[in-house]
Amino acid sequence: MHPSKKVMIVTGGSRGIGAAVARLASRRGYAVCVNYHRRRDAADDVVRAIQADGGHAIAMGADVSDEAQVVQLFERVDRELGRIDALVNNAGVLETQMRVEDMDAARITRILHTNVVGPLLCCREAVRRMSPRHGGQGGAIVNVSSVAARLGSPGEYVDYAASKGALDTLTIGLSKEVAADGIRVNSVRPGTIYTEMHASGGEPGRVDRLASAIPLQRGGTVDEVAGAVMWFFSDEAGYTTGSFIEVSGGK
Repeated sequence: MHPSKKVMIVTGGSRGIGAAVARLASRRGYAVCVNYHRRRDAADDVVRAIQADGGHAIAMGADVSDEAQVVQLFERVDRELGRIDALVNNAGVLETQMRVEDMDAARITRILHTNVVGPLLCCREAVRRMSPRHGGQGGAIVNVSSVAARLGSPGEYVDYAASKGALDTLTIGLSKEVAADGIRVNSVRPGTIYTEMHASGGEPGRVDRLASAIPLQRGGTVDEVAGAVMWFFSDEAGYTTGSFIEVSGGK
């Protein structure tokens, strides 16, 4: 327990954007729960890097699409880190590039469970701890969406894009629902970022292929996304809720 530190949970924190957010949050004084699904080794690496930098972090496994595992995750954070102040809903999945006419229900359901049901469950648990009616002192939530919500990802993953559209609507609705509780809810929409996720879609070199079509003529970095995420937790963002930052190179 570190009573002097604010507590943050980063879902999908073992690599990519989540890992970058966890590292930056630690440098900003947060005790961080690095949540992972399967990549325990990668999550442990993030924790070790944070500890080597003088910060405090723990790795916790949980599949955010599973309600019981989400509840256990938050209860363990209560015990080991203390009451949560900040939540980053970063865990997300996509599957191989495919047209809608070729998708089956199992694929679509997998996407929606992790990318929509998961963040909703994590928001529920966070609000139950942050809201004054539950003994909390407010807090902030950032949902990591995607410009796919705006662009639709035709010919690649419309299902993923649709899930991020749902996440954007969650951001708007929840921000209004819990504003009076002192809880701010915002979203960052990354564009084409250098992460391992593109390999999940079947095209590891996707960023370089698309770079010339991006106004800034390059892909983005995970640290650039993490900076935007962490701004929403800063004092400067105190009057900002239900809002979106695009980190997409102008696309």
